[in-house]
Amino acid sequence: MERLQKVIANSGITSRRKAEELILKGKVRVNGSVVKELGIKVDGNDIIEVDGATINRDIPRVYYLLNKPRGVITSVSDDKERKTVIDYINTDERIYPVGRLDYDTTGALILTNDGELANLLTHPKNQIEKTYIAKIEGILDKDGINSLKKGVVVDNKKVEIKNFKVKEKNFEKNTSLIEITIIEGRNHIVKKIFETLKHPVIRLTRTSIAFININDLKSGEYRKLSIKEVKKLYSLK
Repeated sequence: MERLQKVIANSGITSRRKAEELILKGKVRVNGSVVKELGIKVDGNDIIEVDGATINRDIPRVYYLLNKPRGVITSVSDDKERKTVIDYINTDERIYPVGRLDYDTTGALILTNDGELANLLTHPKNQIEKTYIAKIEGILDKDGINSLKKGVVVDNKKVEIKNFKVKEKNFEKNTSLIEITIIEGRNHIVKKIFETLKHPVIRLTRTSIAFININDLKSGEYRKLSIKEVKKLYSLK
């Protein structure tokens, strides 16, 4: 017996959090009856429908790393018909992005149909590190560096900054290049960190998720994750 939301996530339809939302909205049926309670357990004989479609529990798991280009939506579809990250992956499986990157943010993004792994990578308790390179306006001075060391308060909550490094100071163009590692998943969090320090972000790239990095992947390119990498990601729980 497994929790309903876990079974839905493992079917590749969506993440566990989204599965929980669908259950609470009455979008899920088990053996023909609507289920609106979290925690319900099902077995292999139960028929589960999500939005009227019966889920297939026996599908192959696939895992991709994409170097997301600028100007692309982190979604499976877009009502404005803009290009999405799904458009870059050549697969017949129904995959979705793990977490998100802003429209104008580039870099490492994992896409999969494994809801359990998606939940592991996005759940705050697992403290998955994500590293970014931020090009910011202005020269980061000692006060800014000390603020990053202490942790910056964003929306009344302190952001834990695991590590950071000033990679470049361009006095001619009045910009700085900062590498920063955080475990937060709040929307626009890196941009908000530097806005708090009065250094708006000009360009932002996520270079790695945990030990998975984009390395030589060019913008728009992707690769499959190896079995070894997937097992190592699971070990981070």
